[in-house]
Amino acid sequence: MLEALRESVCRANRMLPAYGLVCLTWGNVSAADREQGVMLIKPSGLSYDEMRPEDIVTVDFETGQAMEGARRPSVDTWIHLEVYRAFPQIRSIVHTHSRWATIWAQAGMAIPALGTTHADEFLGDIPCTRAMRPEEIRTEYERNTGRVISETLRQREVFSRGAVLVRSHGPFAWGETPEKAVEAAVTLEETANMAWHTMLLRGDAASPIPEELLNKHFFRKHGKDSYYGQGGGGGIT
Repeated sequence: MLEALRESVCRANRMLPAYGLVCLTWGNVSAADREQGVMLIKPSGLSYDEMRPEDIVTVDFETGQAMEGARRPSVDTWIHLEVYRAFPQIRSIVHTHSRWATIWAQAGMAIPALGTTHADEFLGDIPCTRAMRPEEIRTEYERNTGRVISETLRQREVFSRGAVLVRSHGPFAWGETPEKAVEAAVTLEETANMAWHTMLLRGDAASPIPEELLNKHFFRKHGKDSYYGQGGGGGIT
C-alpha cells in the first residue's frame, strides 16, 4: 500500500514541471498515510527529472523525522504536517510558486470567484493568509507557516479539494490523491490568471459569480450528489 502511494507521490511531483507549475525545484507534493502514521514527500532540492519513487522520503507524522533512505525531506515538511494535523480530510498537498497564483500571494490578495471555471473547483474566493509576524519567522518558521494556513482555513468550510495562498510566499492546494491535488493546483493557476486579467479589464466593476451559480458548478462536481464524469467525479474538464 505504501509503495503504491510512494509511486503516486513521485508521479505527481513529476507532473509539476509538465504542467508549467514550477521552475527549477520550486515545489513539492506530499501525501499522508494516517493509518501508518507517516507522510511521503519530495526530497529537498532534487530535480524532478532525476526523481524516482525510491527517492520519496518517508517522514514520521509526529516527529517530522525521516524514517528511511538517504534523502533529506523537503524544507517545507513541517508546513505540510501542520496542515494535515489540522484537517483530517486533506490527504495530499501540493506547494508551488506558480506565476499567477504567486502574484496574488505577493499582493496579499484573495483570488475572487468570478466565473464557473473557478467554481468548478473552488467554493468561493481563494483566501490569502495574513502576514507572518517577525517572531513566527524567527522561530519554527515552517511550522508557523502551516499554523497560519490552518488559522486562515478554520474561518471557512474546508473540503477535500481546495487551495490557499500564503502571503508573500505562494500557493498551496490539496486533493484526495496526489494527482487530484496537482489538478487543483493546475486549476488554481488558470483561475489566478483569468481573475488577474478580468480585474485588469473591469477593475472594481468586476462582479463575483452569483452564489447560486457558484454552488451549482461546485456541487455538480464535488460531494455526494455530484454528477460530473463517469462515476468518479472531479478531474480536469
